[in-house]
Amino acid sequence: MTDKKDIQFKSTKRQNRLLPDDSFKDWNQRESLAEEIVPIVGSLYKKGVNIFIYGKSLVNQSSVQIMQAHRFARQNDDNELSEFETYPIIKILNNLDINDCEIDVGELAIKCLFFSNLKQSIDGLEDFIKKELNGFIGAPVSRPDKPVDIVLYGFGRIGRLLARMLIETTGPGNYYRLKAIVIRKSKNEDLYKRASLLSRDSVHGKFSGTVRVDEENNSLVINGNPVKVIYANSPEEFKYSDYGINDPIIIDNTGVWRDEDGLNKHIKAGGRKAILTAPGKNDIKNIVFGINHNIYKDTDNIISAASCTTNAIVPVLKIINDKFKINGGHIETVHSYTNDQNLIDNFHKGDRRGRSAALNMVLTTTGAVNAVAKAIPELEGKLSGNAIRVPTPNVSLAILSLAINEETTKDDLNNYLKSMAFHSKYREILGFTNSTEIVSTDFYSSPFASIIDSSATIANKKRITLYCWYDNEYGYTKQVINLTKQIVGIKLPRLPKPID
Repeated sequence: MTDKKDIQFKSTKRQNRLLPDDSFKDWNQRESLAEEIVPIVGSLYKKGVNIFIYGKSLVNQSSVQIMQAHRFARQNDDNELSEFETYPIIKILNNLDINDCEIDVGELAIKCLFFSNLKQSIDGLEDFIKKELNGFIGAPVSRPDKPVDIVLYGFGRIGRLLARMLIETTGPGNYYRLKAIVIRKSKNEDLYKRASLLSRDSVHGKFSGTVRVDEENNSLVINGNPVKVIYANSPEEFKYSDYGINDPIIIDNTGVWRDEDGLNKHIKAGGRKAILTAPGKNDIKNIVFGINHNIYKDTDNIISAASCTTNAIVPVLKIINDKFKINGGHIETVHSYTNDQNLIDNFHKGDRRGRSAALNMVLTTTGAVNAVAKAIPELEGKLSGNAIRVPTPNVSLAILSLAINEETTKDDLNNYLKSMAFHSKYREILGFTNSTEIVSTDFYSSPFASIIDSSATIANKKRITLYCWYDNEYGYTKQVINLTKQIVGIKLPRLPKPID
């Protein structure tokens, strides 16, 4: 009989561990640790410390969801990550004097030599963590004197996701507060219907919180946050100060106004800044957070967060161009249908978009490729692009066929992209998967702007093709939140620091 040690049961390259003899007992032990992690993560979050595992936040997650986050690490970075490793790290973090930061315990565990042998004593782990967090332990709390007011102008797909994220990331409560949403009134049951749409989502599931309707004050109370509902057809019809909202940041998700004259109506109504969740026209700065966010100046009152597709392709193009130099290429986006298409055949001012979105692949155009040059000027004129709308409600795919300046292989290219996704300054916005079975619905509610499907990567000397998934709703909304934090002045460092 073959000895068990000779069989390749190893589940990791890093730890050289065998699978447990009693998997059920191992599961129960790890589940118990995950259950203990839940309140610790909540306690840290009250201090402004957000705990992640490879970019996945553990805040408001159940014990099973925390265990699933650990498995995510194994699937994508060839490393087994166990609750036996993360629990002592999180426990030590909770006893340290740290505030207002984001800590990825997955990356801490990977870097810690202690975990090369789980039988070693835990001595030295606290010293290692203190070294990794040097400069942040005992640092003074730096927060606004009072929360910055946020107003959502429009409450459609992006608006409701923004509301969820803003409420879920309120933290200790003095970064920012969602104060109001502005919508057109439809009927008497409007408040209840809005509350229902916020609470239940066919794609993203139930809201992890509570929503109450306050008819007397015409408000929604979301996780204890009173959010005024303002009915108006235009910002010209009211002043924000009339509702006790002072100097707010306005996030316009209607797309009705995309130039400076139109968006300036928000400023005249009392807004401090206006952020457009669509490509801006003329001289409005189109910002892809994580790539060209440094072009934002405090004097900019109107800013665009560009489009979901622009946010998906620009990070990948930037990373490829930095290493290989892009000489040219074509980008095709396979995009889920959107609300501007017809459910069944009917008149539409756009070509082909009048045909049923639920039944057809619809060839159309995209402005995302033209927007690339605003974020990466050296790529101006080098790329072409088009789009196909397909009968799925969410998650899209960008196919990047690029001619580069030097030869590479699939393995070398994927290894480079993996290192960028997990260990670089792009780790917050770039995802990576090596699964050969993954499909579009697996990326529902993915927080990344773009996710590399490494199993589909093609490399033929100086010609490469990359397949990049993106949740065109959730991933994009996360980018809008990131940009909003920057404009508000919230700078939460992600630790440990990325590899340069």
